[in-house]
Parts: sequence; structure tokens; C-alpha cells
Amino acid sequence: MPHFANFLPCLAALALALATAHSAEPAESGAPQVSRDKATGHISITDAGTPVLQYLYENTPIPDGFFDGLPEKRLTYLRKHAIPRSNYLHPIYGPDGTELTADWNNDHPHHRGIYWAWPEVQFKGETGDLHALQRVWARPTGKMETRSGDDWAELKAENRWMWEDKTPIVRETATIRVWKPGVHGRYIDLTFQFEALEDSITLARRHTKHYGGLNIRLAKIKDMKLTHHADPASAMPRIAWQMASGTWSGAKAPLSMIVFENTNNPGYPADYVNYPDLPWFQPAFPHAGTRYQLKKSEPLVLRYRLWLRPGPPPGDEELRKQWTTYQKSNIK
Repeated sequence: MPHFANFLPCLAALALALATAHSAEPAESGAPQVSRDKATGHISITDAGTPVLQYLYENTPIPDGFFDGLPEKRLTYLRKHAIPRSNYLHPIYGPDGTELTADWNNDHPHHRGIYWAWPEVQFKGETGDLHALQRVWARPTGKMETRSGDDWAELKAENRWMWEDKTPIVRETATIRVWKPGVHGRYIDLTFQFEALEDSITLARRHTKHYGGLNIRLAKIKDMKLTHHADPASAMPRIAWQMASGTWSGAKAPLSMIVFENTNNPGYPADYVNYPDLPWFQPAFPHAGTRYQLKKSEPLVLRYRLWLRPGPPPGDEELRKQWTTYQKSNIK
């Protein structure tokens, strides 16, 4: 399996081959394409020449002019949290090229598209904030690989959580799989594995009751609806989903973004958190009032499916069918 880190510009023949491959128009029937921007280090996944998503693997600098015109009384807060960051998805694109996620927001500058992070990472009795980028950061190791099937392409990338940017405490592997769309829309499957490299590491939401886990900061949506469903605890199987729907700014037609959790996720189904004014929604992890201990011998694995479904919001029957399809997919 090829490693992007080996694509060295000094290899003239390979560079020429890559340039030719990028200029060619992918076949409609082929798998999505994964490519890396040599200048930024970011990864893009496209499908038949159409962008699907970007994974910002390397550090992303503060945009020029970000602080211009902002209220003076907010600048201390903004400068503390508006710092270079990496390891997140943005943009996620709709079928017409509309950006569905938001980045570098003036209200919460640390919000960054779709990212997996916790505001309370405790290590040896002290607390860092991976969510707001304080004391602990996910740093790329450069270990990446790709693979593909007939109708999907996948990127796997490694990061290490660095305490005070010095001590590695967690090895993280993020796997992003993009499927070709069908009549149902498009699937994007996310798998995250977290392995403790040190003892005494716990994860928690803000004050153990607010946000944390898979964080989804959305672009503005007209006629937005944020909805959540979970079957009663006695139901077998217990079906749950979370959904944002409406017409995204700049789009011509409505769209729904649905999140399905894998039933093997610890504590399934997750607590639901949403902030419509931002807008923001998420399956929060772990459950309110708890802290999750990372152990060296037992990696934490969290799996999700994003389902991008064009048109009006799907009905209950379709949602249940798609939930079942995901649970049966048994992706490795």
C-alpha cells in the first residue's frame, strides 16, 4: 500500500506520473481518488473530478486578516484559541460543490469542520484541552496509507497526541473511507482508534456533561432542522441517528447529513448534543457524568457513518433501512 510520505519531488519519473494522473479525468465507474497537496500536506478525496472532502493532516495556519475588524474585548479570547491546528475534515462537500462544514469561525475560532477531540484530556492529574487546543495537540507522524475497492477509496493516517507539545501520550489512527454515490446519496465512513502510550489518561466532555467526541461544525443552513432519534432501551436492535437538514448557503437544493454510530462503540447510543445557533451537532462521547480511561492494552475504537442524502429529509423507514445497511457492512 503506497505511503504519501514516499512521494518525493526529487523522483522525476514519479512526479511526472502523478502530474499525468491528476490531469486525467477519472472514469465515472472508477473508485474515488485520493491525492496529496505537496505544498500544504493536506489530503483531498475526489470522485470523477468532483471534490468530496479534504483532510487537513498537516498544520493549517491562521488565515490572513482573521482578526481584522473584530471587537477589541474579544481579541484576547480569539488570539488564545485561534492557533494553527491539524487533523480534521474541512470542507465536506455536497453533490453540487457546496461546503457543508465551517472553519475559522469568529465566534469559536478553535471549531474546525469535523474533528474528533475532547475538552478534558487528563494526564497524571492535570487537564489539557484537545478540543480548544490547549496543552495537548494531535500532531501528524507522516505515517499514511491508502487503499481502494471497486467503489470506494480509503485514507489511513496516524497522529500522536503531544502533551505540552513534548510528550507523546496517545497514538491515534484515523481512517476515512469515501464511497461512490448511489440513488441513496453518498456514504463517508469514519473509524478512529486511540491507544494510550502512557498511564493515567482519561477523556471527558466539558465538565463531563457538555460537548466532546465527534464534533461537527456546520456551515449556515436555511430552514435548518437538527433532529435526533433513539429507540427505547428495550428495543432490539436499538436504532439511533442524528441529522442536520435544510438548504446549505449557496446550494440550490436541500440536503441532509445523517450520522449513524456503530453499535460496537462503547456506550452506544451516544448522548446527543446540539447548538443550533452555531450550527453544531454531535454524538457526544463518553456519556454525561463519566470519564473514559484509555488503557495501553485496550485501544478505544469509535466508528461512524456520515450519510449525505440529497433532497428532502428521509423518512423513518428509509433511516432504519440505512442504519441496518451500515451495521451489516462490517467494515475493517
